[in-house]
Amino acid sequence: MLAEQRRQIMLELVGRNDTVSVSELAERFDTSESTIRRDLDRLEAAGLLVKVHGGASSVDAALKPSPFVASEPTMAEKRSLNAAEKRAIAAYAAGLIEPDDFVYLDAGSTTQLMVELLPEPALRATFVTNSVSNALALAARGVHAIVVGGDLKAGTEAIVGPGAIDALSRYNFSKGFLGTNGATREQGFTTPDTGEAMVKMLAAQHSACRYVLADASKLGVVTPVTFSSFDAATLITCGSVDASYSTLSNVVEVTA
Repeated sequence: MLAEQRRQIMLELVGRNDTVSVSELAERFDTSESTIRRDLDRLEAAGLLVKVHGGASSVDAALKPSPFVASEPTMAEKRSLNAAEKRAIAAYAAGLIEPDDFVYLDAGSTTQLMVELLPEPALRATFVTNSVSNALALAARGVHAIVVGGDLKAGTEAIVGPGAIDALSRYNFSKGFLGTNGATREQGFTTPDTGEAMVKMLAAQHSACRYVLADASKLGVVTPVTFSSFDAATLITCGSVDASYSTLSNVVEVTA
């Protein structure tokens, strides 16, 4: 099949289904995913579709709000998104930590920034984390850090599984700082991965004060697994926050 014919069929599929994945297209055309991505690059450059994580969307569908997201971006992808907003959130959250706190620090791009932005008094607190990169960053700043054991997820750099659950069940945190992939008043705070959801859920349950860190792009988004109800934690957010969230008593809005 000629490349132009393949691209035309791609456009028809996207138009019919609104979205299509790279893996589906590669299987359908019996070609490599790299070839499919090059085709999508050319079609996007022509303004005929919009590339999204793992596939493509029709131009019309890309303009519609899509509250449900099942995919999990990698840490590298997360670090590049809404960097100014995440930094503002991280700075505010870091300022909440006191010298005698026993803190749970979740894996995530915003919690990583928290380590960098910890003020001097917070450096005397003790931290427990399920992130190897967070633990190394804490240690580099001379902070007492405890890493839970378990299975390491390469994509998100999070430690999950029975070992992590067992360790967390024995701790009682004064403050817990959690990342999230989605936040709605109805479905609460959500994440795509069951293993990560279990760790987040237990860490939240064992924290006297619970904080969820999420820039405004996460609001109104639902991912597959709920780890906390919306009103069970304080949400620290930044960006174009809808008034339906900014007026809630458990939402703290900071500015970048």
